[in-house]
Order: sequence, then C-alpha cells, then structure tokens
Amino acid sequence: MTDNLPIPADEMSKGERTRMEIMEAALNLFTQQGYHGTSMRQIAESAGIALGGIYNHFDGKEEIFMEVEKAFHPINQILPALTLAQGDRVEDMVRQSANQMFDTLSERKDFVNLMFIEMIEFKGKHLSGIFNTMFPRALKFGEQLKEKEGKLRPELPFPVIIVTFIGLMFMYFLFRQLFGRQLHLGKPKEVLQHIVNIFLYGIVEQDPEN
Repeated sequence: MTDNLPIPADEMSKGERTRMEIMEAALNLFTQQGYHGTSMRQIAESAGIALGGIYNHFDGKEEIFMEVEKAFHPINQILPALTLAQGDRVEDMVRQSANQMFDTLSERKDFVNLMFIEMIEFKGKHLSGIFNTMFPRALKFGEQLKEKEGKLRPELPFPVIIVTFIGLMFMYFLFRQLFGRQLHLGKPKEVLQHIVNIFLYGIVEQDPEN
C-alpha cells in the first residue's frame, strides 16, 4: 500500500489480493465480534484460505488488526476529500469540508466498532501510527485554508485549529451514532451547520461596540 490507500484490485499481484481478502474478512469479523472474539481460524475461513496460509502474509492477529485499522480507517477517505473542498472564503471551504467529512463517516458505520476495539481492547496503543500518517496530510488541508479569503486569528496555533475542526466532526458523528435517538438534536445536516458556526464564530455573542 502507498500512503495507506488500498491499491486498485486490477493492479494487485496475487499475493496482494490475498492479503487484502484476509484484511477485509478480518474487518468484518472484528467489527461484528470484537478482536478477542475473533480467531485466526475464523479469519482464514472467511477469507477462503487455509489457516496456515495467513502466516504467509501476517505474523499474527494483532498485525492483521493494525493493518486493517490503517487501511480502512475513514481518515484515508476523509483527508483526500478535504483537499477537494471548493470555495473562495474560509467559511465556504470549512462548511464544504464538514459536509464531506460527515458524509464519508456516515458511509462507514463500522468505524465506530473499530475505534472501540482500539480504545477498549488495545488501550489506544496503535493510534500513534494513525496520527503520524494523518496529521501531516491534515496540515496540507490547513494550508489551503490560509489561501482563502477571510483572516484567521493569528494568536491561534494553526495545528490547534485543524485538530479542533477534525475533532468536532468526529465527535459529532460519534454522538449521533451512540446517542442520536436519545438526544433528538434535529436533522443531521442542520445540526452540522450549527457545529460549523460554533467552530467558526464561537458561542458568545459579540458586542458590536467592542
């Protein structure tokens, strides 16, 4: 894989296709049964290969999980989508980027289970690898913001702006998945625009005399 993005199937070697089939089978089983509830034998059977054949591609189950997490984490689709956001102003680009993030996350319902496995069963020990891949790419998106019309507050560290934006989008998605029925927040995209407004303008009404 290059930059953690899957190679197109028609460009894969036989070994790469087998490796991807193992990872896709593992993703399905992990998100349904959890990491500890999934055996290597189950992964092999789901992938349609002999148990011993897995070890030609992976050293063990934890390596499979790590590769699954890197390959199928939705950030791999989100960050390229963010760089395609259009708009002449910072506000326009942020709104379009927020919509693209939410749409991408909504297509990946397995993401919630995958992240809970990482946090609960692994105590987040693999997240540094994802962060090291994600953050430089996120900063590229931030560089595009600097080129748009609209002055960013100079006292705010730029990495903090990017972390806050991505964090707000992820947390909104997670809250909707976990508590949406109880919270009755409203239509998803309408609430998303409120969150974007909070990100852009804060929650304190500005005194026009100040």
